[in-house]
Amino acid sequence: MSVPYRIAVVCTGNICRSPMGEIVLRQMLDDADVTGVEVSSAGTAGWHIGDGADRRAIRLMRERGYDASEHRARQFTPGWFEQLDLVLAADEGHLRQLQGMVSSPADREKIRLLREFDAEAVEAGTLDVDDPYYGDMSDFEQCLAEVEAACRGVVEHVRDIQSARSAPPAGDEAP
Repeated sequence: MSVPYRIAVVCTGNICRSPMGEIVLRQMLDDADVTGVEVSSAGTAGWHIGDGADRRAIRLMRERGYDASEHRARQFTPGWFEQLDLVLAADEGHLRQLQGMVSSPADREKIRLLREFDAEAVEAGTLDVDDPYYGDMSDFEQCLAEVEAACRGVVEHVRDIQSARSAPPAGDEAP
């Protein structure tokens, strides 16, 4: 049995952006029959620990076929780096906070912006997932669209990693 590839999506309070990322990514991996991946989420702040996702996020996600009803907010801690392979920050502020928690270059390399996996966002130079918390439903819809586009790229990234892990070492090919 191989060790799972572990991913965490991180935003501020773990009630809007990061739960969307966690749930969408998990569903997309499942739909793509990509196995051996564990997805979680957390916030950089502890304000909402134990709370469910924002009611607007839950409603929108339910409308789009995702189930966010079981989500409970958690806070990211530096000790998590040891267990994770990829840490996806919702925006530049979270990226800097996470980078401030690392104790090794290897941990720093695990941190990426979620929208780095969306080629259109990279081309446009808009790598932050917009925070919908103080907005209305259109802000939540925009956030979910950004998350979905990025998660499609994360699925491809994971497939590439899994292919590389399962490929025989160079020079070990059969004649």
